[in-house]
Amino acid sequence: MVNAHTSRSIRTEDLGGGVLLAYLHTDEHGLFGRDAAAEFAAFVAAIDRDPRWRAVVLTGTHPTRFISHADLAWLQQDGSAVPPLNRRVMGVVVRLARVLNTNRATRFMTAKTPMTGAIQLDEMHRTLDRMSTGQTIYVAALNGSALGLGAEIAWACDVRLMAEGDHMIGHLEVLLGFAPGAGGTQRLSALVGPHKARLLILEGAPLIGPDAVRLGVVDAQVPADELIETAVLQARRLASRPPRAIGAVKRAVAAGVTRGQRAGLRAERTEFLASLPQREAQQIMLDYLAETSRDGELPIYRAGGYAEALVRGRATGTPESVAPGAPRRG
Repeated sequence: MVNAHTSRSIRTEDLGGGVLLAYLHTDEHGLFGRDAAAEFAAFVAAIDRDPRWRAVVLTGTHPTRFISHADLAWLQQDGSAVPPLNRRVMGVVVRLARVLNTNRATRFMTAKTPMTGAIQLDEMHRTLDRMSTGQTIYVAALNGSALGLGAEIAWACDVRLMAEGDHMIGHLEVLLGFAPGAGGTQRLSALVGPHKARLLILEGAPLIGPDAVRLGVVDAQVPADELIETAVLQARRLASRPPRAIGAVKRAVAAGVTRGQRAGLRAERTEFLASLPQREAQQIMLDYLAETSRDGELPIYRAGGYAEALVRGRATGTPESVAPGAPRRG
């Protein structure tokens, strides 16, 4: 059973008829951290076990952000706990994490080991897989921007609605020195095709609301004061279908994509975990955290911050590379 107040990170409201409204509580910057990820995984697992819940509407509590992105303090700390490894070895780590994450005892035994980050990532993949293949309808009511992990959670939903305005959705990870890690490369490819997804992720530039709708990664933009009502109506409409049929449709659609996507998801986890401990990624994350502490705002969300990052090719610091077309030294 899911309680009215699920956890510190999630507050739920039973709207009747098997529809649950879930508010994702992030910090002042809209960041999604280690504890929030664990509580979100537990929440989705509980929903998956309870047939009462036919649909879940996810929304944020930050005034302009659904989820800014993952908390880099979390990624930096867990990434620095693992020595830089080549992709082959990290692939073994990914497979081992999947085995260790199958029961509570092995998760507890490895809680303070370098395997922690890989197991947490495996749990996030399991969580998003539950959302995209289960009998429950998930509607993302994007009250604001959703970058990185925020976008990956949205991609796993069945419907994505966004409040009107210049809100962003997409992947900034390349500007931080690593690849998306929670399914972004695969689910965005399923939405827009591999070529377009690759370009969007390599560029690191977000899609603004109207462009996101045009490309089909967001289903519609609606007035902010109508967002929840519209999302709930959509959730009720889709949830009125027979649950077994809903699950069958979602699994069948996913199977058509995931026969190849399964290997892609394993590769994505491997690349993400292999890139986090690298010196450049670690330095960018540390600089990002320092600038956030100094300025009181996330560098990407500072006025002009994203545009500057795109020119630099990294999220923080002085340009080490120059704008496209300009001469390079050395």
